[in-house]
Amino acid sequence: MGARGSVATTAVTGALALRAGLAGTDGCVTELPALARPWLPPIPSLVFGGHDIADTPLPKKAEALGAAGVLPAHLASALTAELSEVDAAVLPLPPSVDGIARDLVAFREAHGLDRVVVINVASTEPVPSDDLLNADAETLPPSSRAAWAAFLAGCAYVDFTPSTGARLPALDALAREHGVPYAGNDGKTGETLVKSVLAPMFAARNLRVRSWSGLNLLGGGDGARLADPAANAAKTASKQRVLADTLGYQPQGTTRIDYVETLGDFKAAWDLISFSGFLGTTMRMEFTWHGCDSALAAPLILDLARLTAAAHAAGRSGPLPELAFFFKDPIGTAPAALADQWSLLTSFVEDLSGSFPGAGEV
Repeated sequence: MGARGSVATTAVTGALALRAGLAGTDGCVTELPALARPWLPPIPSLVFGGHDIADTPLPKKAEALGAAGVLPAHLASALTAELSEVDAAVLPLPPSVDGIARDLVAFREAHGLDRVVVINVASTEPVPSDDLLNADAETLPPSSRAAWAAFLAGCAYVDFTPSTGARLPALDALAREHGVPYAGNDGKTGETLVKSVLAPMFAARNLRVRSWSGLNLLGGGDGARLADPAANAAKTASKQRVLADTLGYQPQGTTRIDYVETLGDFKAAWDLISFSGFLGTTMRMEFTWHGCDSALAAPLILDLARLTAAAHAAGRSGPLPELAFFFKDPIGTAPAALADQWSLLTSFVEDLSGSFPGAGEV
């Protein structure tokens, strides 16, 4: 979902580059020795398609991202034919859940695929103002309609945005009924990734965080979308939640996101942390983060596709809290500290290994 956006285009281009031997696997977590397993679907074996309301073809989008320094410019020209082939499998978003589900089934059958993972990298939705518990499929937010369609079609679902997605009881029941797993929400790629490392440090040293405020500046389509106050509120709430979950209390301070058009697909964050130690002595810490949003997110999209597909093949259904390592606001019960999430993820991979006897290890 959002197949012609910057994140999706970077992920597809990267996978095609790996298949052609034009790039390495830096940034792909599933390529680390602790996670790499022969039963994970190889990145070159992945087949891409999707839905989008945008009409800029993938080769043109990749060319623009190359010019902006998001991905190596030569890849767009070297992979034009392959990107065009994927672009042919990107369809306009049908207005109905049944229409989306039919497209997913047709895609799976046309390519003879073992399974399909639907990954939402579309624009962030505002926090719903209406009661969604009794809503029917066609009145749900787009992310939830996509999840509903995925489950009807027997596909796993991953929400890389802070949108509602599958976080509704009816959708959880539907996923279990159809025997498919789902994961989310909101990919953890920048400032929140740093928070999930630093906050446990303060907690472990029994240092009281008095305030934690952050300013995020970003451009690109996501930044433009977050200029909408309602969508901005959904994103900032997701970014702040990790502090309360890790520290056990919510320090003073807020996270602010501002759209700066000239930054393009890059982002910057500045955080100021005030904390107190022995005898109440007050101290502070500051950090600055500069990153390329799509380049940080794209390899995680490939990781999540591989892990979720493997979980589906192993017979898992319902939420996958073990994938909390990848998300700001993970579904289900999971630790908030990155080190604990990493331990949970490695245990998850070990547990899945039992479903693939004879596969061995890399």
